[in-house]
Amino acid sequence: MKITEIIGGTVELIIKIAAFVFIVMFVFRSASTAYDYGFRVFAEEPVSEGEGRTISIYVEENVSVKEIGQMLQEKGLIRDANLFVIQELLSENHDKIQPGIYDLNTSMTSQEMLAVMATASEEVEELPGTRVPSVEEITGITDNPDVGGEDSDGEEGDSGEESEGEEGGSGEEEAGE
Repeated sequence: MKITEIIGGTVELIIKIAAFVFIVMFVFRSASTAYDYGFRVFAEEPVSEGEGRTISIYVEENVSVKEIGQMLQEKGLIRDANLFVIQELLSENHDKIQPGIYDLNTSMTSQEMLAVMATASEEVEELPGTRVPSVEEITGITDNPDVGGEDSDGEEGDSGEESEGEEGGSGEEEAGE
């Protein structure tokens, strides 16, 4: 009976040591992976060094950051779409990505790409036939009395309106009498 107790105790001890080693290895690998991922959030290197490749992407309106990250990963601009989502969440450009066409380079970091996509394009390319006239252009009415009133020579402009001294006067004089 003593031998069976010794063998049982030894097997139990071996199982406990194996479980302990497995738990320690699991915690170590998880901590190492979490640290690496956390480090990459703030210090992710560009995909390529030097010049890199310029790739045009189109960001549609109402597209999620995850979808943008997946598109950037498919095009080879970033390594990890999920990491891009976290970087966007923690960046100063959170919820500022504008729809449009962007030329991004593989030598850019995720932060640089976010900054490019967050800035509204100041110079919008106007396609032929898509110009929308302003209200002033349509109505001919401006807030500035010098426009359409008198020319710089002191003469009245040809605005098509009758002055008060001409025939009929203004409608206000007749209504006021």
